[in-house]
Amino acid sequence: MRLTLHTDYALRVLIHVGLHEGDLVTVNEIAECQGISKNHLTKVVHHLGRAGYLETVRGKHGGVRLLKRPEQIRLGALIRSTEEDFALVRCLREEEEADPCRMGGRCLAYQALAAGLTAFFAELDRYTLADVLERQREAAQ
Repeated sequence: MRLTLHTDYALRVLIHVGLHEGDLVTVNEIAECQGISKNHLTKVVHHLGRAGYLETVRGKHGGVRLLKRPEQIRLGALIRSTEEDFALVRCLREEEEADPCRMGGRCLAYQALAAGLTAFFAELDRYTLADVLERQREAAQ
């Protein structure tokens, strides 16, 4: 499985904004600091705002800041909100009924892959943005 740039950028945005502890941060500042296209970043910030992770303030002195406390932002939930498809193989897709697996039923490979995906998210759900921010601050010292 490979996560998209959208997810990578979303995580970077939340880390950058989280390190500013409630101060408004502009998209331009994030783009420059992270080396990300402003146009691409604008889409990511818009998504994070709609998903309830960021508060966006318009105007001359506007910017973005976290809408939730870092302890409330689980990495697994963030990734689930930014990615569209986690089906590692066709039979894990919900719409698979239209094109059923020719292997028949739910084979061991299906069970193993489904269990692996569940374990992947269980591990990610153990961590919050607060954990990531703490590690970032330690590394900066």
